[in-house]
Amino acid sequence: MKKQLLAWLWPALWMVLIFSLSHQPAGVSGGISSEIVRQVFESIASFVPVAFDTLHTLFRKSAHFFAYLVLGLLFARALRKSSVALQRAVFMAFALSVLYAASDEFHQLFIPGRSGELRDVLIDSAGAATGLMAYWLFASFKWQQNKKAETSW
Repeated sequence: MKKQLLAWLWPALWMVLIFSLSHQPAGVSGGISSEIVRQVFESIASFVPVAFDTLHTLFRKSAHFFAYLVLGLLFARALRKSSVALQRAVFMAFALSVLYAASDEFHQLFIPGRSGELRDVLIDSAGAATGLMAYWLFASFKWQQNKKAETSW
């Protein structure tokens, strides 16, 4: 029971992190990401022909993708620790991730300068799906390896 609760703590903390980043007004959020991108841009501008705005958009959308890739994995792990079968855990983790992405975009409608974007929900969903496909493949491979080990004595 304690391990199950601890397993659910991680997705909850990750959701708090996503919420806190989404709760920042546009000026604050844009300023933070612009500063990070500016440093990268200055170091690659001489050999990679990319506009700052393009790099900034790529960075922000990649952050969406990565945040929900991690959230999907954390949900899947928590569900598996709660004795949910692999396939069901993966589908439930995906559904939870998409629901949270949609609620997060809705939340941004109430933050100064921010907007809720369907495109971001789709990017978030793609991140969760990618992480969960990797999780499913890894878990299936591990299960097959364990099964081979049991039968090859």
